[in-house]
Amino acid sequence: MTTKKPLTESVETPAGEARVHWYPAPEPRLVLALGHGAGGGVEARDLQALAAALPAHGVTVALVEQPWRVAGRKVAPAPRALDTAWRALWPALAAPGLPVVAGGRSAGARVACRTAAELGAVAVLALSFPLHPPGRPEKSRAGELLDAGVPVLVVQGARDPFGRPEEFPPGVEPVAVPGGDHGFAVPKSAAKNGGVTQEDALAVITDAVAGRLAGWPAG
Repeated sequence: MTTKKPLTESVETPAGEARVHWYPAPEPRLVLALGHGAGGGVEARDLQALAAALPAHGVTVALVEQPWRVAGRKVAPAPRALDTAWRALWPALAAPGLPVVAGGRSAGARVACRTAAELGAVAVLALSFPLHPPGRPEKSRAGELLDAGVPVLVVQGARDPFGRPEEFPPGVEPVAVPGGDHGFAVPKSAAKNGGVTQEDALAVITDAVAGRLAGWPAG
């Protein structure tokens, strides 16, 4: 599926200019606002797959580019700065007058969890949630998920070194993406051996999210 060219909106924040890349649904009932991770931008394969698939399900997708990426910096700022920019962006995300599901991948998922309740998000979509630093399970960030204050859907790669699906605490039941790493990339060897392909992995993500969004409150 090819992603259509988005409508891009610039938004000023205390951290500098941010950008919202809008993928409008023909008959929208929800906005899904997705932030990117600390190691990449809105071109991430999962974000692009959702932007391509969800408008047909009545979901307008807004891919949010944090100010540090817009400015061309290579290193993300501290979590507090990310949260500040996200809060400043929120009026633009809520401007269509529709319920907003907050979300993102990795660091973007953490931002969404930390701010969802105060901003009035109806739910959170956490893609590749970094449950802990690789090899450091004792440094758990599960509290951010459990304290989000709204329904949370976690979609996690089966090989994610930041937390495999079975590592999440009771009360959090991630959708597992077979073969996926932190970026939801699957080994090419898997497809050659008759296993999951990259397209299969992305379909797991888009199908799971579309299904859950269909059941989440629309107001």
